[in-house]
Amino acid sequence: MDGVDAALVDLSSVPRVISALSCPLSTQIRERLGSISAAHTSSMDTLGELDRLVGELFAAAANQLIKQAKINKNQIRALGSHGQTIRHRPENNFPYSLQIGDPNTIAELTGITTVADFRRRDIASGGQGAPLVPGFHAATFRTTTENRVVVNIGGIANITVLAADSTRPIIGFDTGPGNTLVDGWIHKHQGKPYDDSGAWAATGNIDQALLTSLFHDAYFDREPPKSTGREYFNVAWIERHLAGTVPPAKNIQATLCELTALSVAEAIQQHAPGTTTVLVCGGGSRNDALMNRLRSRLGDITVSSTEAYGIAPQWVEAAAFAWLAKQTLEGRPGNVPSVTGASRPAVLGGIYHA
Repeated sequence: MDGVDAALVDLSSVPRVISALSCPLSTQIRERLGSISAAHTSSMDTLGELDRLVGELFAAAANQLIKQAKINKNQIRALGSHGQTIRHRPENNFPYSLQIGDPNTIAELTGITTVADFRRRDIASGGQGAPLVPGFHAATFRTTTENRVVVNIGGIANITVLAADSTRPIIGFDTGPGNTLVDGWIHKHQGKPYDDSGAWAATGNIDQALLTSLFHDAYFDREPPKSTGREYFNVAWIERHLAGTVPPAKNIQATLCELTALSVAEAIQQHAPGTTTVLVCGGGSRNDALMNRLRSRLGDITVSSTEAYGIAPQWVEAAAFAWLAKQTLEGRPGNVPSVTGASRPAVLGGIYHA
């Protein structure tokens, strides 16, 4: 929720990012989005207003990127919009996932056909609706020469297991918190949106008792397919585990950073034995403390950024939703049932014509 990432992607062969930018969200918008995500109930007016406002922000980012790239809009086939997730409940009696950022507004303000609302068709097919990036990871990063895992560390962390043996299915799931806990904790104590390079976490000491308590959460023991979100892993979740104890705030930050590294590493070791290389993307790739802890826990496995494999880590997810939009326009499935648990491959999203 810290900004809007936009990428212009050439999908004529191997995906290639032509140009990209990130537009920061104002403190007011971040707080409103955080509030509606955390609240058990929200007014319809608030939801409707933010849906429209986020759509306008997405359209502005796309228009700014087009201007930056100095290309004609007619050269762009479509815009794929992830949307801003405000609630993800795939385990409810009536499962759902809700993203805002009105695609009608995006199509109207950009003049570009927009594809959006990717998750709900997978959920309608019995899936988790997440993660959706593994199909793109496979198309872009899979090789027959080594076993790879792609780790996307956004607010939530997820892995994609890409075996060198192409007959083996793609595996992927949300491992648990990525940046959401460390971001929430530093915002609570220092008012900052994120821990730049993990600098604050690096000043603290890991509280082993707290780490054990956090990692005993039932989510980590669940077998995939599984997915989660900020409505589950948040500051209130941290405080429930503190149970009245008061370790120094910097030690808690270090422990939360370690929790992300531990949960990702354990998932790889359990579900992807024989992995040679781990490719990391998402904002977590810029957290030096987190990357150091992940490397330490993965031992001899090579851990590197996706930049060395063709796409800078900040733009992988934006590029993935461009790829998903192309899949939709061509009538091709975008989900991976072996990842989400859906009953079948499905064409995802709705098309909003320019």
